[in-house]
Amino acid sequence: MRLPTDEELLAELAEYVAIPSDSRSAPIETMREAAGWLAARLAFANGRVEETDGFPVVRGEWLGAPGAPTVLVYGHYDVQPTGELAEWTTPPFETVVEGDGVDAVVRGRGVTDDKGPVLLVLALARAMLEQDGALPLNLTFLFEGEEEIGSPHLPAYVRAHADELAADLVISADGAMWRPTEPSLSVASKGLVAMDVVVTAADRDLHSGRYGGTVANPVHALATLVASLHGRDGAVAVDGFYDGVDELTPERRAEIDAVDFDEEAYRASVGVPELAGESGYSTLQRLWERPTLEVNGITAGGRYSVIPHRAVAHVTCRLVGTQDPDAVAAAVTEHVRSLRLPGVEVAVHTDEGRVPAYRIDREHPAIRSAAAALEEVYPGQEVLLAVIAGTLPAATLFEDVLGAKTLFFSFATADEQHHAPNEFFRIRRFGEGMRAWRALWTGLAAWEPRGVAAVGVAP
Repeated sequence: MRLPTDEELLAELAEYVAIPSDSRSAPIETMREAAGWLAARLAFANGRVEETDGFPVVRGEWLGAPGAPTVLVYGHYDVQPTGELAEWTTPPFETVVEGDGVDAVVRGRGVTDDKGPVLLVLALARAMLEQDGALPLNLTFLFEGEEEIGSPHLPAYVRAHADELAADLVISADGAMWRPTEPSLSVASKGLVAMDVVVTAADRDLHSGRYGGTVANPVHALATLVASLHGRDGAVAVDGFYDGVDELTPERRAEIDAVDFDEEAYRASVGVPELAGESGYSTLQRLWERPTLEVNGITAGGRYSVIPHRAVAHVTCRLVGTQDPDAVAAAVTEHVRSLRLPGVEVAVHTDEGRVPAYRIDREHPAIRSAAAALEEVYPGQEVLLAVIAGTLPAATLFEDVLGAKTLFFSFATADEQHHAPNEFFRIRRFGEGMRAWRALWTGLAAWEPRGVAAVGVAP
């Protein structure tokens, strides 16, 4: 089979990345442009743009394999904000190739999360249809434009179109492999709840000389509040936060400890003087199996002599087990309000998108088929079963509404600067990914219709 060349895919990717589909700030016209570009690549599957109450989705279906399973391919066309432009070594919405051979990468916002991984799947489907005139199974496609903001409008859309989206299995082109040194599959992802903690005092910013020492400073109060969220042992100090979190069994601890993981190399790779976190757990145990509460940003005042009237901390909690996002948000809200800081008012505004943790059993047939596909592309290498420490909101939604498990099968890698300046994608993964997706689709075609959902093992 003739697969598209790297040069052909890079040319398409350049067009795609040039559309700045940042779902936090882009206007609806830009998001529709990105959706339309993607729908055009789905012409073989009646690709089209459909509206939601937020940004549109891209839909498509190729149902020319009677009696074969139906797989829903999921991904997203929105990207994260660029962050500080000064930290980029190349323009964020232009693709730039660096290096050569197996070390060659392409840089640009969205190249690995999730435009490159989606593009290779569509390129493969077109190539298979051009050569064989058919695909080995039925495929439906759903690509959204709000994944990076928690998919707030996807649930209503999926529920309204559940019959059209019915599938035996969902395969996500989102959700990176653990690292580039070996093939891996993720059997879980963390949930997410995000909130702004807002501290206010005066009705306006005040001159720090004229009013200093007479009123409460919201920044000081917010610093006290933020410091109270964790204990000296690194654990979250919010009553009820750990409800639904099971303690790691000795067997699971041993299993994680057996993974080849160099803590010193990890420390060096992120550029910190030392690693930190909840005591009693190794770095990898914390990363894969423990929930977190992080302060992602603080906004207040500036480099001028005022007492700010308002200070805001943006807080996100990554969830595991059966933690309830609403219960976690309520626990954090109660914690900050109970501090009763003098001279200020405290409010918590929880983001609309809230996602529980997700898990697929490692013995699920989809995991076994995906492992076989990776072994075909990476002969002689063991397939690592890992955990996505980030969040993919759609996985629990598809399970709840469609009754279908989600297999994460992305050819992005977790070290490719996701959400950060200088995002990149390893160019060799285009070819590796297309070969693996082809092997996976061929393997799945042997299952009976509804077979995947029927034999799935509950988490």
